[in-house]
Amino acid sequence: MTTTGAGADAPSVADAVEPPVVTDHDHGIHGYHHQKDEHLKRLRRIEGQIRGLQRMVDEDVYCIDILTQVSASTKALQSFALQLLEEHLRHCVADAALKGGSEVDAKVEEATKAIGRLLRT
Repeated sequence: MTTTGAGADAPSVADAVEPPVVTDHDHGIHGYHHQKDEHLKRLRRIEGQIRGLQRMVDEDVYCIDILTQVSASTKALQSFALQLLEEHLRHCVADAALKGGSEVDAKVEEATKAIGRLLRT
């Protein structure tokens, strides 16, 4: 702080620098962290569907019935992926945007590539 001729405190240029923003992301907490148990439960259910597919093939179940289960399993994985992507955008990309700089461009590019991979499936 510097003082004026009247003795009042006035902020100096050094006081105007804001401290760096620290977020959950800096502590290794990812966007899905708060729903981790829910996600694991969902993935275990999908794992059960895949095991069911193996059982169906082993038991020589009709092709169309197996394909119906494949479709259901695929949709379940796609739904999980979309939720994870949304959490990534809300947490990781938003965190980078809050901090500014080139990191936000990298996070947006990373998310765009992930969306592209999801669309190809």
